Amino acid sequence: MNFEVWPEAIELGHLFAARGYELALVGGPVRDLLLHRRSHDLDFCTSAHPDEFEPILRHWGRDGFWDMGRKFGTLGAMRRREDGTEVKVEITTYRSDTYDPGSRKPEVSYGDSLEGDLSRRDFTVNAMALRVPQLEFVDPFGGASDLAKGVLRTPVDPYQSFDDDPLRMMRAVRFVAQLGFSIAPDTAAAISDMTDRIDIVSAERVRDELTKLLLSDRPRAGVEALVESGLADIVFPEIPALQLEIDEHHRHKDVFEHTMIVLDRAIALETGPEGPVPAPDLTLRLAALTHDIGKPKTRRFEPGGKVSFHHHDAVGAKMTRKRLKVLRFDHHLVEDVSELVNLHLRFHGYVEEPWTDSAVRRYVKDAGPLYERLNRLTRADATTQNRRKAMVFSSAMDEMEQRVRDLKEKEDFDAIRPDIDGNEIMTILDIAPGPEVGRAYKHMLEYRLDNGPVDHDTAVAELKRWHASL
Repeated sequence: MNFEVWPEAIELGHLFAARGYELALVGGPVRDLLLHRRSHDLDFCTSAHPDEFEPILRHWGRDGFWDMGRKFGTLGAMRRREDGTEVKVEITTYRSDTYDPGSRKPEVSYGDSLEGDLSRRDFTVNAMALRVPQLEFVDPFGGASDLAKGVLRTPVDPYQSFDDDPLRMMRAVRFVAQLGFSIAPDTAAAISDMTDRIDIVSAERVRDELTKLLLSDRPRAGVEALVESGLADIVFPEIPALQLEIDEHHRHKDVFEHTMIVLDRAIALETGPEGPVPAPDLTLRLAALTHDIGKPKTRRFEPGGKVSFHHHDAVGAKMTRKRLKVLRFDHHLVEDVSELVNLHLRFHGYVEEPWTDSAVRRYVKDAGPLYERLNRLTRADATTQNRRKAMVFSSAMDEMEQRVRDLKEKEDFDAIRPDIDGNEIMTILDIAPGPEVGRAYKHMLEYRLDNGPVDHDTAVAELKRWHASL
């Protein structure tokens, strides 16, 4: 095979060879070479131990060095090219991991060969190497063939591989999303048989794999693989539960299928880097995935064969918050996604009867910084097959968004607050700090939302009127 390899890889190969050490490019970078994709983050493995190759790497990495992975045999460095491109490398001593079946972390021991190191990797497509500087391709497990077929298969028996490191099962479904591959039948069978093993993996590691899956180019395929494998029953059981529910519009075979459509549609509504929702947006994608998870708990069979899901938005928001906390997602992300789920039906009232300016202000205020994401989630959720209804809904959303733009030209929507503040309230009403000030402030905020900005005298008159009526 002919490889166009990074000059930095060749240079490092010569530096290691000069000291009698083996060095090989491994894993993702080799896979990407065969896929004709380039990366500036390079992973290597070596026969040298960290203390032996540290001086080489420190000398090479004139723009950065790190050793957070030293206990795993890994050191990293960075060099910046003349054009400003940063090339990051991580080099790990040949490894031979051993696992305690009840432990969440492997015990690391050093190996003595490249082939042995490759045998402990997750999938054959990641178990290929390129020795440098000689450019010798090493593929003991048929990774190139599996890459050409688009198949994920483990280098060793899949039951042994997943028993050694159960997170590899999550990585399998993540690669379905990232690479568009399928999982080999024997590997898929092992995952289905061993889903309970994922329980010993930390929530943070599961979360990271789920995040990479959702931020990929094909998150729907990854979520479907997660559900089909049975892993979702353990790590995100609210998602497969949607397969049991009939959507109230009777337009999809189940709510899970509807959710997958909404996920695809939401992603299509993400923007470029300069837009309000730059792709890929984890908050929007998680909200699309979870927006209907309250339906199983709220399903009711109504007279005439209809099915209702009253308050599934509020119930789903609570369920979303609970699940994302279990998965150790960031607090702000948890709150934002939960609030989008809570608000995702809010706009439907506008379609039935256009809102007053007051209602538009409240919608924008309640959505806050989530306004652009909420509108995209709402549009994505409108999956009716009735063309007339779809056009009416889209037209209503266009109209509401234009009204918001028009109002924003007159008002500062990003900082809606009463026309008089708490200190003025206490002075005007001659009251001390306490609950009464809070009630007065709340009333004046409601007045501001109902009437828009007013002059100071009008606001004072309204405050006095309200206080006198108590």
